[in-house]
Amino acid sequence: MSPSSYQAILLVDGYNIIGDWSDLKKSRDRHGLQVARRELVECLINYSASVEYRTKVVFDAHYQDTPRSVEKHTSGLTVHYTAFAETADTYIEKFCALFSRKKYQQESTRLIVATSDRAQQLTVVGYGAEWRSAQMLAREVDQAAHQTKSRTKKQTKKKPSGRFLFNALDPSAQQRLRQMQRGM
Repeated sequence: MSPSSYQAILLVDGYNIIGDWSDLKKSRDRHGLQVARRELVECLINYSASVEYRTKVVFDAHYQDTPRSVEKHTSGLTVHYTAFAETADTYIEKFCALFSRKKYQQESTRLIVATSDRAQQLTVVGYGAEWRSAQMLAREVDQAAHQTKSRTKKQTKKKPSGRFLFNALDPSAQQRLRQMQRGM
């Protein structure tokens, strides 16, 4: 998908979402942050593809002495780890400021930030971004997954029965093939 075909850019405050979604919170508590991060990213890969968003998941690294880093998971989803002493909120605010100055608007006309942090909500809306709470994002993700499942079921129902190639042909092609077999 080319950058110009994305419907929006979605910025996700990763740890905020993990702390709010009950299944991710359970994964974090049972198996650690790395597992919860991976589950969130996998979920958002599918969601981003179905709604055609370019998604950036942002995780704080301010407790670790590491440089800023980016992991590209798909053409539509990247994971950003902030630099030492930088919060995800700071990263998101800087991105919103750049977006409001039209730096990224050639790629998309919409910027959506997903976080349940009230102060962050007010800040990003002030920059002209849309806001989604963690629970709103969860509902949208579930709805997109349900729609994808429905489309997949419809497509599998259309598959022809039988294991022979003949059964995959439309009725007129089947008729022509029968005629060819009979020498007509």
